Amino acid sequence: MKNVKTLALAATTIAAMSAPAMAADRTDLRAGDYSWMQFNAMYAVNELPRDGSTDNGHDYLEMEFGGRAGVVDLYGYVDVFNITNRDYGDKNNGASKMFMKFAPRFSLDAITGKDLSFGPVQEVYISTLFNWGGGAIRGTDVNGNETNDVNNASIGIGADVMVPWLGKTGMNLYGFYDLNLKEWNGYQFSANWFKPVMNFDNGSFVSFQGYVDYQFGADEKYGNEFVPQTTSGGAAYFGLHWHSDNYAVGYGLKAYQDVYLLEDGGGIVGLETTGFAHYFTATYKF
Repeated sequence: MKNVKTLALAATTIAAMSAPAMAADRTDLRAGDYSWMQFNAMYAVNELPRDGSTDNGHDYLEMEFGGRAGVVDLYGYVDVFNITNRDYGDKNNGASKMFMKFAPRFSLDAITGKDLSFGPVQEVYISTLFNWGGGAIRGTDVNGNETNDVNNASIGIGADVMVPWLGKTGMNLYGFYDLNLKEWNGYQFSANWFKPVMNFDNGSFVSFQGYVDYQFGADEKYGNEFVPQTTSGGAAYFGLHWHSDNYAVGYGLKAYQDVYLLEDGGGIVGLETTGFAHYFTATYKF
């Protein structure tokens, strides 16, 4: 990695939960501030959940951003689906056009002025996570079907942890709150990592990057005969990406198990929620 800008950009992950943080012993809270933004042109194949009626392949544009400002460590992205307006896949015919993830973390080291690091833990946070869909909340789509798009918030504790071989890994444990139902429903563990595995003479490199999002301790009462729910489930992304100062390209394999707490093949709808999907990415960094 050739410079500070490249280091900050390289530490981002596709759908990751946070960007790398400042050192816990920094006396000037704003001395290490930085920000970054990039656009990812993406194509997903066999993304879950799916009902088998389409190939479920779709294109989308992602604006990804993050950085550090004082006590706040930020990661987020906005996805715009089906930008070519194709009439196949799962992102047409009234489907939600957008999705946003917003994940600010607040450094307890910086807030208290104390070094809270211990063992492999480098910095400790109050972690928050917000997921918002672009469709109607408790409304109807263009075909008159009832909709209830993603709308949840989570809060908990987080840390930057040094993991053997992977290096600094962001970890967060949240209590999960459904804003549609206005009820707490279980917990979520999230982790993200970024590991350069091959460096080239021109300064570019290949990284192994990814994340895990796993929900557990949920209540099955929110399911129904059409789409039953489980008490646990999640997804993990494993990607290999080539990076330069301004560009990146990559492939990622995503594994699902009862993703979004939807029982695989259950109920009248019979959604497929366990399996694998493929993601292809081309990135321009600002």
